[in-house]
Amino acid sequence: MSHRDAGDIVMKLTLLIFLIIVLVSVPATSGYALEQLIIAASPSLRLAVEALGRQFEATHPDVRVRLHLDSGLDLRRTIAGMENSTKGYFIGSGPIHLVAPGGDELITRLEQKYYVLPGTSRAYAEERLVLVVPESLVEAPTSFAALKTDVKLRIAIGDHEKTTLGQKTKQLLTALATWDDIQGRLDEAADTRSVVDHVLNGQADVGILFGPDAARENQRLRIVAEADRRLVAPVVHSMAMERYCPNRALCGEFLEFIQSAESQSALKSLGYASPIPDRSQPQH
Repeated sequence: MSHRDAGDIVMKLTLLIFLIIVLVSVPATSGYALEQLIIAASPSLRLAVEALGRQFEATHPDVRVRLHLDSGLDLRRTIAGMENSTKGYFIGSGPIHLVAPGGDELITRLEQKYYVLPGTSRAYAEERLVLVVPESLVEAPTSFAALKTDVKLRIAIGDHEKTTLGQKTKQLLTALATWDDIQGRLDEAADTRSVVDHVLNGQADVGILFGPDAARENQRLRIVAEADRRLVAPVVHSMAMERYCPNRALCGEFLEFIQSAESQSALKSLGYASPIPDRSQPQH
């Protein structure tokens, strides 16, 4: 058996097991089967996509939204393996409806390979940098500018060479002409979890995180400032229709829904910012 044949069999078994789990986990209601809407998503976006799914189900009682979670690289391999399968999926016959990877880089690559339908990508959430302090701190800074002026502040940041958080943080502080002035007060942590720990255990006075990570710690951390997206580009999350989506009309409805005011409000409560332009504000 060739490596290609073996890989094809593994891919078929993976998809078959996944679909069986999905189908047996949802009972029929009132005598009819519920339609499944399958979203292949990054684990980092689970809470966001689950929240969107619950809202969509509330207005579509005959639909159940189910997630297939895979990291970015594995997600790409899963979709590529399905697309290249000798089974030969055709329009409307695929097992996956939508793709929601973490960040837009993978969406762009999938579009280039025609694994998702070009023109269907919809941005629905942004992760912006925020400044956080312990919830119990009374006299807290109120802006990123204070990091330069208050020379007593110790600042926890992510590793600026190895993490996206650290790289974005350096970009922001450089744009604010602050990076060089605070080198002696930086507490560089290995990852997001470590930044949180350093702030909570007193190793640092403030920390810089992405909004959703700060929101998950809202019982212990308080957000005191949000970075201007014009100073550092946020991490944008989009969703797109898989090439062989089994119900394009339903996929289109969901993609329109994720940009609605209702959806954006739910995502905001999870610490995400909206990528949808505010048309009530003057455009420059």
